[in-house]
Amino acid sequence: MNPLRRFLLWALAALSAGCASTHGLQPAAALRAPDTLAVEGTFADAPLRQAAWPAREWWTAFADPQLDQLIREGLRDNPTLKVAAARTRAALAEAGVSEAARIPQANLSADATRERLSQNGIFPPPFAGSTSTLSDLAATLTWEVDFWGKQRADYQRALGLAQASEVDAAAARLALSTAIAHAYIQLERAYLLLDVANSTLQQRAQIASLTRDRNAAGLDSRLEVQQTEETLPAAREQILQLQERIELSRHQLAALLGHGPDRGMSIARPSAAALEEPALPSRLPSELLGRRPDLIAQRLRASAAAQAVKVRQAAFYPNVDLTAFAGFQRLGPGALVSAGERQIGIGPALDLPLFDAHRRRAQLAGADAAYDVAVEQYNQTLADALRDVADQLSSLRSVAAQRAEQQQALAAARSAYDLAVLRYREGVGNYLQVLSTEDRLLAQQSLEADLQARRLDLSVGLAGALGGGFEAPGAALAATP
Repeated sequence: MNPLRRFLLWALAALSAGCASTHGLQPAAALRAPDTLAVEGTFADAPLRQAAWPAREWWTAFADPQLDQLIREGLRDNPTLKVAAARTRAALAEAGVSEAARIPQANLSADATRERLSQNGIFPPPFAGSTSTLSDLAATLTWEVDFWGKQRADYQRALGLAQASEVDAAAARLALSTAIAHAYIQLERAYLLLDVANSTLQQRAQIASLTRDRNAAGLDSRLEVQQTEETLPAAREQILQLQERIELSRHQLAALLGHGPDRGMSIARPSAAALEEPALPSRLPSELLGRRPDLIAQRLRASAAAQAVKVRQAAFYPNVDLTAFAGFQRLGPGALVSAGERQIGIGPALDLPLFDAHRRRAQLAGADAAYDVAVEQYNQTLADALRDVADQLSSLRSVAAQRAEQQQALAAARSAYDLAVLRYREGVGNYLQVLSTEDRLLAQQSLEADLQARRLDLSVGLAGALGGGFEAPGAALAATP
């Protein structure tokens, strides 16, 4: 057997016998399977169909070209997304550093030193005590042999974090698109309420005119005239408040796009249409794992933490470095590159601390705990993701039921108001009846605008809860220690 190989095997056997023990150290947490979380009762009444996952550009379902343009502009120009992209590049570069450590490294060095040599040093006469030049030209090859998989695990850890960062960027895109859609719908809500306020002002102006006519005919006193005229400033104040809200919503949208407030001035009134009745995928719990970017990113972090555990476990075994060099060395004048000046060497280096005061055990225990944290964070993210879907679905059901009742209440309130105004015009009713029915009509009109906007807003929330059209690569779904 080759003497070098025999030495390596003997040294590894001897040093391995002296390795510290990892006994009793292991992660305690386990990744929870999506199908273990009960959802059957919550989603029992939800319509399920196989092709119900949102499209990648899910916002186009609202049939509003302006919304399409705003979201695409935001995805292109928003600085937050550019920060996420830069973080992904940094994480990929870090993974490249870890990968490079697995490959043998080669270096070329050259130096020349002019120095006075010690008279009593290692150099014999005639160099001892003289001033001379020491020249070196060498190529060096080093390789840390990955017997225990430490370097491979470290590379997988860094790669997993880079993949998580990449998925985080996708999560940021989803968060931005939903934020723009939510802000846009709030702008539409403000416009709907402004319609109600303008209609109210018009109604009150008509009542005020009618009251003045009744006063002139001797049917009402100045008190009724003053009461009706007092309602006009309040209606105009409400209009001003809603106009302010519209301006603020435009400013918010401009900032989400990554532009200045002037960009909001060109945003016209929204025209987003209500979506069809919501439906959920037939295999929601299991397939949600590959659809939610936040869930996928956390699973990748758990995978990276599992690789970090392997790195710490490998530290309990000896490091083996191989070094080889070839080159030329000369002391004094003359040709450096010549057969007589050549030097060649190769040799192993073994390293294993025999006593480290349990430092490696503490590091492994820390890696185990970090893995447990990452796993339990994933488990909680999974539960939160299902809760998010359930919340959106429950609210959509409630809004649908509320709208059915509200439409009936609105029709009744409008009929009562029209009748009260007619009675007042004909002189058989009084202003208090008009005022009472107007308050109920105004409340129902405002509720109609709120419910219409909320249904749109919840549709955005459901699209986001279902992942917004994101699909994870297959490699992102494997994360075991």
